[in-house]
Amino acid sequence: MSKLWEGRFSKALDSHADDFNSSIRIDSRMYKQDITGSMAHAAMLAAQGIIAEQDADAIIAELDAILQDIESGSLPIDTAAEDIHMFVETELTKRIGDGGKKLHTARSRNDQVAVDIRMYLREQITEIQQKIKKLVSVLADLAQQNADAIMPGYTHLQRAQPILFSHHILAYAMMLTRDVGRLEDARIRMNRSPLGACALAGTTYPTDRHKTAKALDFDGICQNSIDAVSDRDFCVELISALSIVMMHLSRFSEELILWCSWEFQFIELDDSFTTGSSIMPQKKNADIAELVRGKTGRVYGDLMGTLTMLKGLPLAYNKDMQEDKESVFDAVDTVKMCLDVFTPMVQTVKVKKENMYRAAQKGFINATDLADYLTKKGVPFRTAYKISGQLVGWCIQNGTVLEELPLSYLQQQHPAFGEDVYNEISLETCVAKRISDGGTSPHSVAAQIQFLREWLEGSK
Repeated sequence: MSKLWEGRFSKALDSHADDFNSSIRIDSRMYKQDITGSMAHAAMLAAQGIIAEQDADAIIAELDAILQDIESGSLPIDTAAEDIHMFVETELTKRIGDGGKKLHTARSRNDQVAVDIRMYLREQITEIQQKIKKLVSVLADLAQQNADAIMPGYTHLQRAQPILFSHHILAYAMMLTRDVGRLEDARIRMNRSPLGACALAGTTYPTDRHKTAKALDFDGICQNSIDAVSDRDFCVELISALSIVMMHLSRFSEELILWCSWEFQFIELDDSFTTGSSIMPQKKNADIAELVRGKTGRVYGDLMGTLTMLKGLPLAYNKDMQEDKESVFDAVDTVKMCLDVFTPMVQTVKVKKENMYRAAQKGFINATDLADYLTKKGVPFRTAYKISGQLVGWCIQNGTVLEELPLSYLQQQHPAFGEDVYNEISLETCVAKRISDGGTSPHSVAAQIQFLREWLEGSK
């Protein structure tokens, strides 16, 4: 395929260099945005009297036909083309002749690709946000369905205090709401039109950049033409936000993997989201959660690759920036794929409440409540803390738990102990007493679920 820029050159591009230079295999997914942007550009050129109305009408009509043909499959994208922009323009000129050559007036591929990728990514952001909201909804449902399940809460991966299972998983739901917000922030800064910046310095034609920006649903224009074509900070910001999404999914995956092990047995993953072993017939592996955890590193790599690609570039456009699309597209695809499998995996989780409760009993995670009980009876906290620690040590040595210690033994340690201690240190009471906003009490957890329901309704 001939190059639209080949007039300056006396030799054809080396075949290996041509393939190395080509980006059509990566940027072909932006065909719709490229055509839509070109249609808006042609309409603006005609409105400004830069090209004739009949030329613009012919260009727009044929671009629409090309779009329909690509989507129907009757026009396969030629991978011999240098990029999607050249493919579309070459096809247009082939169909309508010299009129098609007028489309690129007052435009460069530099601003063309910049507008295409912004339009494509803002659509992907919306799609990813919807997938995250679906996961948040599933977590709210799972929390409500298991509102009475008590489990040990952990710090340092050591049993710490009793909490509701619903409280634990709602922590991830809250993280995901912020992920949606970060994506929205990225979209706001991304949604400025670079179209009309041309190669770097603008154009001598009397264009109307605000007209094309409005036609393409941008919030305004990039105010500096060099900045418009030479930065990809919006890609970096998006991949950064996606990396945080993956970090949250990875942490959640790690807990699911632990919880479904024989050592924990807090949950069971559905057979449809686990795999077996080729040699050990008893195995039920959490491979899907493990893959989500593993793919987090892939998205981190996309972020570091993009940052490194940009870090030494002088203004304005450099061919290095062609590498932006492969990284950001991979990050987008990976996050979408992970959300698509993670959400139904969580939705089908079986919660083993009895095992959680037994683990909470054996972890002495009501020791703080025992100390608080004595403190409320007038015992200095440090004294109460020491007595509670000594009682835990005795229980460990004798294979029992705090709730089963005889009252007579407790009173030997301090006369402040009474019959009411057993109610005060029951796991149910320990959880119910955490009444502060955002805490693990049933009332607080119900409020958190309600918050998420209202957030989901308000963010539709």
